[in-house]
Amino acid sequence: MAGTVQGARPSGARRLAAAGALLAAIAAVVVVIVALLQSPLRVVAAPILVGVAVAAGWTALVRRGAWRIAACTVAVLALVGVVLLVVTASILRTAAVVVLVLLAASLARVALGRDLVPEPSGMKSVPAAGHGVLLMNPRSGGGKVARFGLEEEALRRGVTPVVLEPGDDLRALAEAAVAEGADVLGMAGGDGSQALVADVARKHDVPLVVIPAGTRNHFALDLGLDRDDVVAALDAFGPALERRIDLAVLGDRVFVNNASLGVYAGVVQSEGYRDAKLATTARMAPELLGPGAEGSHLRFRGPDGVDGGPTAMVLVSNGDYRLDRLDGFGTRARLDGGVLGVVTVRVEKGRDVTEMLAAQATGRLRSFRGYRQWNAPEFEVDSDKPLVEVGVDGEALRLAPPLRFRVLPGALRVRVPTGSPGAAPAAVAPAGPGEAIAGLVRVLRGHSAQRRPG
Repeated sequence: MAGTVQGARPSGARRLAAAGALLAAIAAVVVVIVALLQSPLRVVAAPILVGVAVAAGWTALVRRGAWRIAACTVAVLALVGVVLLVVTASILRTAAVVVLVLLAASLARVALGRDLVPEPSGMKSVPAAGHGVLLMNPRSGGGKVARFGLEEEALRRGVTPVVLEPGDDLRALAEAAVAEGADVLGMAGGDGSQALVADVARKHDVPLVVIPAGTRNHFALDLGLDRDDVVAALDAFGPALERRIDLAVLGDRVFVNNASLGVYAGVVQSEGYRDAKLATTARMAPELLGPGAEGSHLRFRGPDGVDGGPTAMVLVSNGDYRLDRLDGFGTRARLDGGVLGVVTVRVEKGRDVTEMLAAQATGRLRSFRGYRQWNAPEFEVDSDKPLVEVGVDGEALRLAPPLRFRVLPGALRVRVPTGSPGAAPAAVAPAGPGEAIAGLVRVLRGHSAQRRPG
């Protein structure tokens, strides 16, 4: 795995990059402060227009008919006003801020290296598979199996390919592969398929190879695989690195990423979601969040034992997510923490909606007052409804409450190629500006970017 050695004394080049990143960030702040002093009215007008645009955009999302048309018009006019404020400002100053911010971010990435990546637990080198079997869903990811020639590539590596046909039972095929002597199971498909094969691998204590041949491949991302290099993932059938990671369970169903309830689960359940996600979300928003929308029927207790109250969304994940958006597609710094991650978003007033959207648009969703996140080994959600809509690893389900979630620590052996990136974005990147600045200062002083315990 490429990258700097975690905890090692930073090189001169990294220390120089840290100094450059801090200087570029300071310079950008100075340029902005000068602009504020010279154009105070512009500074007041810009956030007001942005707020109007966000509020009008929300109204357009949750209303229909004339309300939606009027709100769209207001949102567009407000955005045009923001653009005019930027354009009529100093182009040179604006360009300078953009360049300085990009320079600071690029240098910070070099300076911090991989110091912030958690030490993997139990990582070990393993020999090539004796009898590897690769299960493939030819329909996943728009036909990635055929596009990347995975069947031929598997055969070239001495791996037995099994291509799913319409009507095939994936679990039965995985069980049959183990029964016939497979000592390594692989899955080329979406995260729902990965979870199913992972469950079979877990039960038989057989290592899993994840091939990112689905649409988003979030599980592969958090394993530190390069999702754009699908064929390279097959190298995990050869000499590779192996470790144990956690799995999560809803009832008796294993999942590798997350289970969502509430607003997002309702959207996932809708007809046409997979083919037109944005259009479906816009179409259903008035029913889910607009005036007269049904109140939340989910019941759960927070980490303090207090009832969670009306909640727009509940996300239960296999490990802690770093979320910036409401669709659950964040990343996890580690998959071996032995906990479920729980995120709830509570919207009580119209003002909350505006604040929530503004926080999401600026990548500060966690600062929204209705946002809450914690972890636990178990979690339960109840409801007055006979069936609850749940999106599990992107699959739409309707399950009878109560919904009981639990984590299976270290349940799955997983193999990755020795040359893979080896870390998810949440593991490499600092959690926020404060951690980034503190890490850069430590590197500049000749220490690891990671704060040492004590």
